[in-house]
Amino acid sequence: MVSRPLIGISTYLERQARWGVWELPAALLPVGYHRLVQESGGLAMMLPPDDARHAPSVVARLDGVIVAGGPDVEPARYGAERDPRTGPAAVERDTWELALIRAAMTSGTPLLGICRGMQLLNVALGGTLTQHLDGHLKEVGTFGQHTVTPVPGTRYGNLVPEVTEVPTYHHQAVDRLGRGLVASAHATDGTVEAVELPGMTWVMGVQWHPEMGEDARVTRGLVRAAADPHGF
Repeated sequence: MVSRPLIGISTYLERQARWGVWELPAALLPVGYHRLVQESGGLAMMLPPDDARHAPSVVARLDGVIVAGGPDVEPARYGAERDPRTGPAAVERDTWELALIRAAMTSGTPLLGICRGMQLLNVALGGTLTQHLDGHLKEVGTFGQHTVTPVPGTRYGNLVPEVTEVPTYHHQAVDRLGRGLVASAHATDGTVEAVELPGMTWVMGVQWHPEMGEDARVTRGLVRAAADPHGF
């Protein structure tokens, strides 16, 4: 039996979550994430926040990493003052997930950032974020849909060569690209919707939420790279 690559997924960290008869602090992840990894041929493993010093040893045990969506990135991480519309800081997640991103890039472990994860990837490489966009968030608690157009010749453009409708939930986006990153998809208003690092390491970020849709091509690309880092 062929071994399925092990994909670690960062988690939310909530002060109060409810399930069954319980209401307790919890590290959690919407089921769309692990199902998308499983349907793409991988094994899913949750990575709750930990001491950032442990990130390299955690990543060393994995074949691929997904940094999940979630709250806004703390503006101080990219040298900006807080906009009043920016959400509360998620210090533990910021610290841990930035460490995971850096460990993955150092080790050459395939990496996918989703929404917040794409923004953190950009920040990890010295980029900045736009703290508020009008028109990209349909309403609080509801995913929207909009089109993204791939950049031909990019890794994302090769995976998804046509204009597609994607599930989206964000009010922030990439402003200045981080070192080495290239934009590989855009929204109709020019907002950067996907980024990647050209070269031998599979590193990509998407601004939308593939776990809320049916298109698994990006995640299948990650899993293929995790199964054969030199053959993708």
